[in-house]
Amino acid sequence: FRGGAELLFDGVKKHQVTLPSQPEPWDIRNLLKWIKQNLLKERPELFMQGESVRPGILVLINDADWELMGELDYKLQDQDNVLFISTLHGG
Repeated sequence: FRGGAELLFDGVKKHQVTLPSQPEPWDIRNLLKWIKQNLLKERPELFMQGESVRPGILVLINDADWELMGELDYKLQDQDNVLFISTLHGG
């Protein structure tokens, strides 16, 4: 989490997580639900909108824009690096 998004997660920028087993492969949609339930500490409306991230939060999967990877439908692989960067700044 970067660009201020880490403030919603107790200021922790990096989380190494092991996702629980489930019948179907994990995708970003399910990862976001898991993050909301397990990591997000405050103001979920600043991170999520519906089942996706809010506009203004850039999502990178292994350093590539998630729009090139299938967004919410991207199937996570072992050792994937998912980065959330807030591009919104107060003033």
